[in-house]
Amino acid sequence: MALPDLDRAVGWSFGLEIDGIQVKEIQEISGLKMEQDVIELKHNSSADGKYVNKKMPGRAKAGEFTVTRGLSDDSSFEKLIKDARLGNMGSARKNGAVVVYDYQGAAIKRYKITALWAKSLEIGSLKAGGTDVLTEKLTLTYETMEVE
Repeated sequence: MALPDLDRAVGWSFGLEIDGIQVKEIQEISGLKMEQDVIELKHNSSADGKYVNKKMPGRAKAGEFTVTRGLSDDSSFEKLIKDARLGNMGSARKNGAVVVYDYQGAAIKRYKITALWAKSLEIGSLKAGGTDVLTEKLTLTYETMEVE
């Protein structure tokens, strides 16, 4: 029996691609957001002289999101942040996509992200006696995001 349309997307079935390469072992992606400026037009109406406040859509805003994964020997996060820190923006800027999958593993939504680069890399807490998995969080900033 087919699932209703509203049951197709699940929060645990997603992926991240950067320049066509699948980033593995991701635990969480947070902060994805499409936003734009709001332009306020304030004027008096000509008919009765009353004050009118009108809001209109402005320019799209750039954004950022965070990718969390367990610490591993994969050095892709370190390479991304190193290129940006050294100012090699030609190689630091990448294109990518966050892909959401349905229960059967078919892609149902792609958030295409352009001109992303690594803003920060945070390593989880190192704590003697701790039992938590050590994680790394990469914050990526981007210029545009489109839904495909």
